Amino acid sequence: MPQSLRKLSVSCAAFRGCLEAVGQCLWSYRKYLLIILTPLLALLLPLLIPTKEAKCGFVIIVMALYWCTECMPLSVTALLPVILFPMLGIMESGEVCVQYLNDSNMLFIGGLLVAIAVEYWNLHKRIAMAVLMVVGVRPALLMMGFMSVTAFLSMWISNTASTAMMLPIAQAVLEQLTSTEAEQDEREVRKGQDNKAFEMVDVINTKLPLENIIKAKSKIHYIFPNNSGVINFASWFGFSFPNMLLMLLLSWMWLQCMFLGFNFKKSFGCGSYTEGDHEAYKVIKDEYKKLGRMKFAEGAVLTIFVILVVLWFTRDPGFMPGWAAYFNKDGEFVTDGTVAILMATLFFIIPSQLSRSSSCSDEEEEGYGQEETGEGAEENATMPAPRKLKSPPALLVWSVVHERMPWNIILLLGGGFALASGSKSCNANLVVVLEVSGLSIWLGESLAPLKTIPPFSISLLLCLLVSTFTECSSNTATTTLFLPILASMATAIELHPLYVMLPCTISASMAFMLPVATPPNAIAFSYGTLKVLDMAKAGFILNMISILCINLGINTWGMAMFHLDTFPSWANVTHMKP
Repeated sequence: MPQSLRKLSVSCAAFRGCLEAVGQCLWSYRKYLLIILTPLLALLLPLLIPTKEAKCGFVIIVMALYWCTECMPLSVTALLPVILFPMLGIMESGEVCVQYLNDSNMLFIGGLLVAIAVEYWNLHKRIAMAVLMVVGVRPALLMMGFMSVTAFLSMWISNTASTAMMLPIAQAVLEQLTSTEAEQDEREVRKGQDNKAFEMVDVINTKLPLENIIKAKSKIHYIFPNNSGVINFASWFGFSFPNMLLMLLLSWMWLQCMFLGFNFKKSFGCGSYTEGDHEAYKVIKDEYKKLGRMKFAEGAVLTIFVILVVLWFTRDPGFMPGWAAYFNKDGEFVTDGTVAILMATLFFIIPSQLSRSSSCSDEEEEGYGQEETGEGAEENATMPAPRKLKSPPALLVWSVVHERMPWNIILLLGGGFALASGSKSCNANLVVVLEVSGLSIWLGESLAPLKTIPPFSISLLLCLLVSTFTECSSNTATTTLFLPILASMATAIELHPLYVMLPCTISASMAFMLPVATPPNAIAFSYGTLKVLDMAKAGFILNMISILCINLGINTWGMAMFHLDTFPSWANVTHMKP
């Protein structure tokens, strides 16, 4: 090889090495680059268009990219409005900070305290085991049992906690079924895909009142403050519960078809039970026995939980005056957040057991332990050590709450409220008119040509968009970004805001395709029996089923419940642009 070619080859190799080193360096420091470059590039918007709309758009762009890339913790990104809104003249600092602990966040905190109490005393596991013992271990019924229990628990506690609790139980049952079948040569060889169905069933995110109601309710309240409580616990439950049942049935049918097939003799058993079925049932029964008898604390938590649900339902049911009407004669003094905090406070008041005795070794009374002589000494020698009553701890103590409370989610929700408050339009009907950007009005009016499209098509397309976006972004971040825009769009085309906001809010929880979409997906994927392709194939159909069910509900019983065929007076506001 000529000397010149050899030198050229060495130079090219060195150049490639430098490029690889630079690429590795950039990739290693990609988070820091995103943190720095994102605001610098987005800053062109307010510089070229010096309006409040552009300034608010700058904040939304920065926060959206930070949330999507997670270059900073989500809760830290949620605090950016506290810095940027006052500095850019969008909102005063006091008005921004108050959004981080408003009524909706208090509702969320109260709901979390209830969930923590339920988990701390293992009440959720007792419910799960009891249901699984009823449904049995036949494949189709067992899958339906796991799905139903997970869906029910997810209504009250977090999706992540529900999945983390149910998956080990499912795994234990599956391992028992697999080991028993392997020991019997005459049994039909399994194809290896049955296990995956049980992993997939726990990915269903059917969260109803405690989290999703905060996203629909809070945005409606802040964007349309005169909505007269159109979204509350009862109305949300009335719309979403039939939807959940329909989704659950169709999802079970799809997973049954994909992973188990419709072999009724094998799936349902037709009354025949094998040794494997009995062994699997024994696993569930043993898990239930480990819980022992229901303790006083479990009964107290269950009682408080039931009372809370009843109070939520009857506070303002809509079809009749609720008990809160006595307090809300001159305004909305009592809300769902008030009820949640009231009942959650009881966890710190009611003792965890009726009585508890403890030894007096650490606090002996005067005269105990002293030597005695005579008959008294002989009599006391046979007496047990004296004991005294000691008050038991309450159902919840703050150390447990401090450890288990997701404070980052509270900040994340607060950031969403602050972002929505900064981008919402001015409302002339407010007693105190806040000077805000009006960005959502401009975006909504830009979508005014959608008025020529049938409403059901708009809702369907928007649900598809939100469901796709939430696969790579958190549910809260997705609703935070979309709902203010959808509200202004609905106002611009004179469409009932709930017609698009409600289905899109629920669609933000329909992320079944990717392991990184939600923590429950990641937990199911971590067991190693699923491939990304498996989750994507099953999840795509689940997404479609969910979107179709949501739009069916909003166009049928939702239309009747919320009168979605008319444009409400509380949405027909006069907007004031700065």
